[in-house]
Amino acid sequence: QGQLVESGGGLVQAGGSLRLSCAASGRTFSRTTMGWFRQAPGKEREFVAAISWDAGSPYGSTYYRDSVKGRFTIFGDIAKSTVYLKMNSLRPEDTAVYYCATAPFIGVLRGALSSNDFTSWGQGTQVTVSS
Repeated sequence: QGQLVESGGGLVQAGGSLRLSCAASGRTFSRTTMGWFRQAPGKEREFVAAISWDAGSPYGSTYYRDSVKGRFTIFGDIAKSTVYLKMNSLRPEDTAVYYCATAPFIGVLRGALSSNDFTSWGQGTQVTVSS
């Protein structure tokens, strides 16, 4: 089973942008669901965004938590088994360790997903937004 390797975290001022990447090394997908979660100190891990797509369609089904809608964009390159999270207009409350994860293909996403839906996890990347 391959690994999920995240990158792109860092320190940014409020209002700034970051792009996180998650590469699933050692595996290829014809269709899959991948997601991003985050965990702030003293808080539970929470769903951020997810995408389901397959090689036969140029578009993926996405879903976002309310607090990031309009600011974050999840997209992927299935040929590279890589998912990205573009984060704009960052806020101090976005500060957390961000984790990517893969799940068996779910299809059309109609709501937030649980961490229990995902079977493989990356090691996490720290995002810190200063005020």
